[in-house]
Amino acid sequence: MATEESNYGGSEIKVLKGLEAVRMRPGMYIGTTSETGLHHLVWEIVDNSVDEAMAGYCNKILVTVHPDNSITVVDNGRGIPVDMHPTEKKPTLEVVLTILHAGGKFDNNAYKVSGGLHGVGVSVVNALSKKLIAQVKRDGKIYEMQFSRGKTIEKMKEVGKSKTTGTTITFWPDEKIFETTVYNFDTLKNHLQETAFLNKNLKIVLTDERELVPRVEEFCYAGGINDFVKFLNGWSPEKKTYEKTVLPGLSKPIYIEGKTDEDTPLAKKGEVEVSMQWNTGYSEHVMSFANDIYTEEGGMHLEGFRTALTKTVNDYARSHKLLKEKEANLTGDDIREGLTAVISVKLPDPQFEGQTKAKLGSSYMRTLTNKIVARGLADYLEEHPKQAKEIFKKASSAAKGRLAAQKARQATRRKSILESASLPGKLADCSVRDAAMTELFIVEGDSAGGSAKDGRRRDIQAILPLRGKILNVERVGDHRAFNSDTIQSLITAIGTGVTTAAGDFDINKARYHKIIIMTDADVDGAHIRILLMTFFYKYMRPLIDAGYIYSACPPIFGVKVGKKIHYVYPDGKTAEEALLAQAIEQYVPRDAEGKQRKYTVQRYKGLGEMDPQQLADTTMDPKTRILQRIGIEDAARAEQAVSRLMGTSVEYRRDYIEKHAKDARFLDA
Repeated sequence: MATEESNYGGSEIKVLKGLEAVRMRPGMYIGTTSETGLHHLVWEIVDNSVDEAMAGYCNKILVTVHPDNSITVVDNGRGIPVDMHPTEKKPTLEVVLTILHAGGKFDNNAYKVSGGLHGVGVSVVNALSKKLIAQVKRDGKIYEMQFSRGKTIEKMKEVGKSKTTGTTITFWPDEKIFETTVYNFDTLKNHLQETAFLNKNLKIVLTDERELVPRVEEFCYAGGINDFVKFLNGWSPEKKTYEKTVLPGLSKPIYIEGKTDEDTPLAKKGEVEVSMQWNTGYSEHVMSFANDIYTEEGGMHLEGFRTALTKTVNDYARSHKLLKEKEANLTGDDIREGLTAVISVKLPDPQFEGQTKAKLGSSYMRTLTNKIVARGLADYLEEHPKQAKEIFKKASSAAKGRLAAQKARQATRRKSILESASLPGKLADCSVRDAAMTELFIVEGDSAGGSAKDGRRRDIQAILPLRGKILNVERVGDHRAFNSDTIQSLITAIGTGVTTAAGDFDINKARYHKIIIMTDADVDGAHIRILLMTFFYKYMRPLIDAGYIYSACPPIFGVKVGKKIHYVYPDGKTAEEALLAQAIEQYVPRDAEGKQRKYTVQRYKGLGEMDPQQLADTTMDPKTRILQRIGIEDAARAEQAVSRLMGTSVEYRRDYIEKHAKDARFLDA
């Protein structure tokens, strides 16, 4: 008997031509069609200009956001070639923009090192833009071509003369592809500043024309990654001070560089740059890059750095009797506590894991980075004995904290084994055991906890009330944090363990896939929320990366008209009094003479002010609530914000309050 499968033949195989594949499956090329993917288009074009800079032909890049959210990227490099391509029989500019895997990055003749390796960058941008205009200054002339959704709509033509060279790309993202086509200025600014740090003396200018007075930010760093490390530690060029307290003698970062010998085969060539500086904090902040691409998941260069750092510091400590004969070596985590470092490697043919390039897989870079860092750091420690002792002292203190934290965790485990109930006593757990279906609400105080317990869905929603504010973990060591009953309760309830050196974090053991911070809509509630976010960032960051951490958005006002209550929620943009005025206008009807009916307004400062049903309807019911997913778009800025606002620097917080005090609304006094 014939079946559907028996009709399967050649006619069922669809062949996508040109850039159709990109438009049909954009996620394969830019990761996502969300705001992240939208900004990825800019990175692809900028990366091409940076490749010109790394090759020594470009020293200025201009990025402009126009009022209609189109983007123009201008560089003063050599300009994309415009001559006829020998095999495609069309201008090379058209080949580069309309054919996947067409570029100057494959044979190392045009570029010795490059961030754009697959030749898909600019052509992918073209495919995902409703319009793209390419202009090239080259050979004394200006050439121009226009495209739409990957197809040529205006052939290359000469439009003028020029004494300079370079490439200008202007593109309009396709709203049929992207969830949003509105660019975020801070996202652009942060990425471009990072790029400038990694390319010494490269000037990058960002202009936003969407504002009445165009906003302009200019980045150029003579110190390169040394300036980057200082920036991450909060260096203020005006005040000549750091926000973080750096170790004595380390106000200037340790800089190490090196490269392979001249006779090394091209496939094994490489350059390594490392800058590092310790501060008195407890967090490690190490960023690694390969050909200017941020390798979020690390890779071989990061492994080589860590191995060299651990061995070199321990070898120095042994040879100079800082470590006694019977004492155990310091661990890598001990040595990296308080370390801020940037690792930047350049290599001709890097192997990344996937188009997103999150991890460097070129194995020889582990050996090269290890060798260069070990030699450079050993020389530094020998030449700077005072700084070497400070680094050892910091690592030794971290080791003591690690051992104390281990004892605290072991005590917690023994306690939970001995007790009949291993979960925290205040936890009202849910009945369903499938973590993908369950939610944990972390609420402040027993009052809100009582309302939440009564209003929850007992099958899938668990409630954990907190008593008071949790410790600010950015300002204390692990041993103090893990001795806190509140933090022990959080760790036990969630079930994953923690990500510290002696931790045993396992995301597969998470007991809930939605962990919701639910605090009052007042100053204390905001403080508790940021303290909890700081805790998750430091000890359970993979939960944030996995999208498990949320913040509840309770209403700030209730406008009662008759028996009906209309709830008003914050939108993160509009001042509260303006939101209330809009709600009154919207929900309170007027009579024939234009007079509004009687109404009352309640300001919800605390969750406990709502009865269980109101709390459920407004904040807990999956059908009606508003949740904000907590994410980390930029690790450097997230760490910096946590450190600045929650760390030890009183001066920064004072400056911040003085600067933003005028923007505050509804402060509790």
